[in-house]
Amino acid sequence: MTRVGFFTRLLETGTAADRYRFATEQIQQAERFGFTSAWVAQHHFHEAEGGLPSPLVLLAHVAARTSRIRLGTGVITLAMEEPVRVAEDAAVLDVLSGGRLEIGLGSGGTPSSFTAFGETFDARYKTFEGHLATLLDAWRGKDLGGPENRLYPAGGTLPERLWQATFSAAGGERAGRRGDGLMLSRTQPRDQSAPAATLPELQNPIIDAYLGVLPETGRPRILASRTLFVSEDREEALHHADLGLRRAAAVMKYLDPRLKDAPLADLIQALDTHVGTPEDVIRSLAEDSALARATDVAFQVHSVDPPHRLTLRSIELIATRVVPHFGWQLTP
Repeated sequence: MTRVGFFTRLLETGTAADRYRFATEQIQQAERFGFTSAWVAQHHFHEAEGGLPSPLVLLAHVAARTSRIRLGTGVITLAMEEPVRVAEDAAVLDVLSGGRLEIGLGSGGTPSSFTAFGETFDARYKTFEGHLATLLDAWRGKDLGGPENRLYPAGGTLPERLWQATFSAAGGERAGRRGDGLMLSRTQPRDQSAPAATLPELQNPIIDAYLGVLPETGRPRILASRTLFVSEDREEALHHADLGLRRAAAVMKYLDPRLKDAPLADLIQALDTHVGTPEDVIRSLAEDSALARATDVAFQVHSVDPPHRLTLRSIELIATRVVPHFGWQLTP
């Protein structure tokens, strides 16, 4: 049965303190209404793209204010991190949270950020593979430069809770061969040869590649992130979608910049957004064949970015009006 998660990139208007408070309250709301997991994204330096450079720090704060919901990174950009320190911080957080941590990793997508960490964007895939190997060695208790250098606290089952984010079938195959979870983004860049391709058309081949190489002993884990904003008032939902999606269209580099002046219906389609009343979003979600293959779904309000109070209400409506229609799993 498909598990339901909440995802935030911490893009609300306000100070950093406001953003972190809003994210905490939204995750608490998700737990209150039975969501299985909550995910936060890491972004360095660029306030407009996301306000959280240290996701494990925030999740430690959230762990102390929740009791059941699983807490995930979507993602840590491992190619810009010191892998032993990631292993240590994750192990400590996992202990503090009672084993609730899920670790999503990616190679990074913002070229300008790499210089500050002494890395290069062009080498990100090679760097990612090396850092991942070190991270797993640490969690599995191997020597880290000497017999006295073993991770404490131990990594336990963290390797079994690893997820890899990708936009490509090759990336899906890499995750599948390792038996890791597969993370699919709500925003999938289009190739110039198929600018109007739908999200399922782009992501079903990634899922096929993942499942095609998954070890027989492996358990499929496919997390599909989707933009979903629900309101009882369709006009209110569309008003906030119009504001948020036009802002997003102006800064998303893979989109045609002229899209920001397009009709709202075109924006909703181009940014793969589900928005409206519960009945509206049930209809649009039902058309997503990739979503139907996921073991986990994670819903976020970005790039609609409504006010905090409406995000809290949307979480409630997802749980009480949308999830029951699909028979997805909520945790009592």
